[in-house]
Amino acid sequence: MTSLQPGQFKSEIIAMPSWLRRPIGKASEISTVQHIIKQRQIHTICEEGRCPNRGECYAQKTASFLLMGSTCTRACAFCQVDKGHAPMPLDSEEPQKVAEAVQLLGLRYVVLTSVARDDLPDQGAGHFVKTMATIRQLNPETQIEVLTPDFWGGAGATEVLQSQRIAIIVAAKPACFNHNIETVQRLTGPVRRGAKYDRSLRVLAIVKEIDPTIPTKSGLMLGHGETIEEVIQAMADLRTVGCDRLTIGQYMRPSLDHLPVQRYWTPEEFEQMGSLAWKMGFSHVRSGPLVRSSYHAGEDT
Repeated sequence: MTSLQPGQFKSEIIAMPSWLRRPIGKASEISTVQHIIKQRQIHTICEEGRCPNRGECYAQKTASFLLMGSTCTRACAFCQVDKGHAPMPLDSEEPQKVAEAVQLLGLRYVVLTSVARDDLPDQGAGHFVKTMATIRQLNPETQIEVLTPDFWGGAGATEVLQSQRIAIIVAAKPACFNHNIETVQRLTGPVRRGAKYDRSLRVLAIVKEIDPTIPTKSGLMLGHGETIEEVIQAMADLRTVGCDRLTIGQYMRPSLDHLPVQRYWTPEEFEQMGSLAWKMGFSHVRSGPLVRSSYHAGEDT
């Protein structure tokens, strides 16, 4: 299996295999969700991240909401989300807009994620909580999963501040607290610029230290040049910090400006990794080429 060293990315384009091609879904069903989102000038990671499953999810009238604008203060080399310029000020009406969209879509389970906002004093933790509270006011039966950044950034970043920001969200009792490590330790630098492997593991550990009853979740993208042994080690590291749920999917290059795919893992290999994850003690596992961290998330409760 190919081994990739930081700064030594392949330039050739590998043809996408047939198992990664899927229909985009019915235009009428997709437009229903898009209309609700665009009318309120809010965002979904489905669109901003060009998720390959957005047609299927939209057809089922589901979406994962992207909070705090569409511009990220990080510059991860795999991610399609807008970056490289100053983000817009927070929209104070966004919590209400998202809550209304959840109500109109009739969602019983919703995923809230966000861009990284290293420019904000609390990294956006308070905005997560406000959105959760507003959703619950309009949709008291809806369960809320959060998929957060690492809450590390800005001037004077410390572990204490990171813990305080995470604690704010934990106190709001999400149905699941998700933070993706995305890749193996060796490749974290070139793949997740500005992030650190141990820091991401620490996010999940902090959640369990504060409230062990809240399920934690993380995700891996394969295809950056990792080895099977490195993937297994990453899964073991997640179990060490008490991570309960795991998603494993294939990295798909959003554009020529992003990291090239080093290898397409086969469906059989994803099944193998999923079986290993179950044996390691994860309570919920989804492993497949098109799996993403929020894919069918409500079915894991």
